[in-house]
Amino acid sequence: MKKLLSLLCSLVIATHVSLAAGGWTDNYEKALAQAKSEKKLVLLDFTGSDWCGWCIKLDKEVFQKPAFKAFAKDNLVPVTVDFPQGKKLPKHTADQNAKLKKEHQVSGFPTIVLLDAEGKVINKWGGYSEKFFDELKAKVPGKSAK
Repeated sequence: MKKLLSLLCSLVIATHVSLAAGGWTDNYEKALAQAKSEKKLVLLDFTGSDWCGWCIKLDKEVFQKPAFKAFAKDNLVPVTVDFPQGKKLPKHTADQNAKLKKEHQVSGFPTIVLLDAEGKVINKWGGYSEKFFDELKAKVPGKSAK
């Protein structure tokens, strides 16, 4: 039992370290506050990180690329809203994610929602698209889809 508890704690810590290292958070309220103070937009990534093939593809082919990371650093506060099957999220995170899923009427994964710093929806994308990053850049004030 102690080994299992230790393993679960390690997974939770590793997830938080991984999110933070990539500039991502899983805390919606903190993301809104950060977006307000830094004059950025909030990007919600509704994902099934450990089971959704299209989510994994989006992460690998867009979110992990240097061009996206640089763009996000300057313009976005990215938030992972995860619905994993092979790992258990902390209760407060799972509750937050369920509330956001309902609020934004998410019915499939991946779904990406772009918000202003007040939480108002600017745009919503459902599913994976190779054009997503260009479409995202076009929605950010002062940026173009180059």
